Amino acid sequence: MQGSANLNIMIKAARKAGRSLVKDFREVENLQVSMKGAGDFVSRADIAAETILKEELLGARPTYGWLAEEGGSQDGADPTRRWIVDPLDGTTNFLHGLPHWGVSIALEHKGQIVSAVVYDPAKDEMFYAEKGSGAWLNDSRRLRVSGRSRMIEAIFATGIPFAAKNTLPATLKDLAKLMPECAGVRRWGAASLDLAYVAAGRFDGYWERELKLWDIAAGYLIALEAGALVDGVRAGQEPLESGALLCANNAIFDGFAKIIREV
Repeated sequence: MQGSANLNIMIKAARKAGRSLVKDFREVENLQVSMKGAGDFVSRADIAAETILKEELLGARPTYGWLAEEGGSQDGADPTRRWIVDPLDGTTNFLHGLPHWGVSIALEHKGQIVSAVVYDPAKDEMFYAEKGSGAWLNDSRRLRVSGRSRMIEAIFATGIPFAAKNTLPATLKDLAKLMPECAGVRRWGAASLDLAYVAAGRFDGYWERELKLWDIAAGYLIALEAGALVDGVRAGQEPLESGALLCANNAIFDGFAKIIREV
């Protein structure tokens, strides 16, 4: 797809941050003997990647606002546009040497996500979308959600909350109801990539609660542009505001949503 100038800026920034993270990822294995040492190192890698993204994105568009996991938020001279960034989605995977993590960048215009990039540097997969122009993988593959229509053939993804979160009981109830009805559930630890995988037809659906805007803003648009239905975990709930999201192809969305919403 021939993207806009903003999308090209986002892709360039994601690649540059990805190169920095890949270099640091190669060092993580040497730090596993010390949890504190590894955690501190990954924190530095995360902040370094965000610094690169901020320099690239605000350097190219200095009037835009900014919202990111590590660096907080700042208003821009242009109040209608804002970068929404997660420099390292899947930090725990990164910390443990698991090659499944990504760089997530979204552009918001007047409250709507209009451009999105999710980059997986370990696999060199660049997922991207612009509102009204479809979703794409790397240079030429158009993304479409899966065509599976039977729940028993579908694979779903989720994020199982860790101890600090409040929604573990609800998620365990979700799993107890959903798993007998489907082909399997995966927990891969990076919400942006889960949504991108729904867009690519690798997962048939995804749900999670207690997410932050930077976790899902880019993946949300990519999934929508690939033909997914996206809604809140509760019917009518705004997913980007609530951080509680359901996403699936059209054929199975209603059956999937009914199971999760019963909990």
